[in-house]
Amino acid sequence: MTDKHTLRVQLRARRAVATRTTLPVPAAFRARLSPGLTVASYVPIRGEADPSPLVRAAVEAGCAILLPHVVDRAIPMRFLAWDTEATLVAGPFGLHQPASDATEHVPGIILTPLVGFDRRGNRLGQGAGYYDRAFAAYPKAWRVGIAMAVQEIDALAIDAWDRPLHAVATEREWIMFEGSPS
Repeated sequence: MTDKHTLRVQLRARRAVATRTTLPVPAAFRARLSPGLTVASYVPIRGEADPSPLVRAAVEAGCAILLPHVVDRAIPMRFLAWDTEATLVAGPFGLHQPASDATEHVPGIILTPLVGFDRRGNRLGQGAGYYDRAFAAYPKAWRVGIAMAVQEIDALAIDAWDRPLHAVATEREWIMFEGSPS
């Protein structure tokens, strides 16, 4: 089994050369949306897949949009309200995030970037553990990975703190994982 660092390097290289296409908005995702639901998303950096089509669908459905806010590696990520027209501020690691005084909310859906995923719902993130801690803090949130198809691998080694995704959206397909709430 390839170590996680090496796997991240390989998968980032795949992602870097992949043709950029817009992700379709799956009917199963739209079916979960309702006015007032909180949907946490992110602003893509370093070649991450762009979740904006799903965010637009959520806004059209009357959902509240949240974005992650990061201070440093020791402090857990928070999800802060974001008006899609509001200016974002620079955060650590090249992040674009709401100002620290924006209102914090509990997410109902978490759209998460990833470096890799497998067909069992496992995800490989950037390695800092922010989303692992967020998934543990919000266990009732529906966890959706956003990726390009080239980021899929046969199997990922998981750690005790890993929480599986409920679904992954790619430019090619919507993948629901066995045992995920529909």
